[in-house]
Amino acid sequence: MLEVKGIQNGIVLDHIASGKGLKVFDKLQLAKFEYPVVLLMNVESSLMGRKDIIKIENTFDVDLNILGLIDSNITVCVVKDGHVVEKKNAILPKEITGLITCHNPRCITNHDDYIKPVFKLVNEKPLEYMCSYCEEITRYNL
Repeated sequence: MLEVKGIQNGIVLDHIASGKGLKVFDKLQLAKFEYPVVLLMNVESSLMGRKDIIKIENTFDVDLNILGLIDSNITVCVVKDGHVVEKKNAILPKEITGLITCHNPRCITNHDDYIKPVFKLVNEKPLEYMCSYCEEITRYNL
């Protein structure tokens, strides 16, 4: 059996749905970090059956909106001196800015770089947001 040690100082992204760990890894651009990052996939879990885990041997500001879009069950644990000192849960954001693009090709957000698109949640299944500029419904695809 594979054994991965705990980290002394850093962040652990836990309870990632099995198979979504790589998506989190890519969206947070963890490959660019210059410190150790471990992606564990298909780890046994009594709660979830199988899950993915990411361990980062350093701290940084984790964008909970990105995590919430990928999987709203993700837990962010901040570890100091080998102990969890803070836990945050990702939640599905009700409003997002600049993380997705409007599907309306005529929307001003697709033509002017200085305008960041703002979207409001309109439906959770399927995951859909409405553009605040043109009111086009955009489906977020994982």
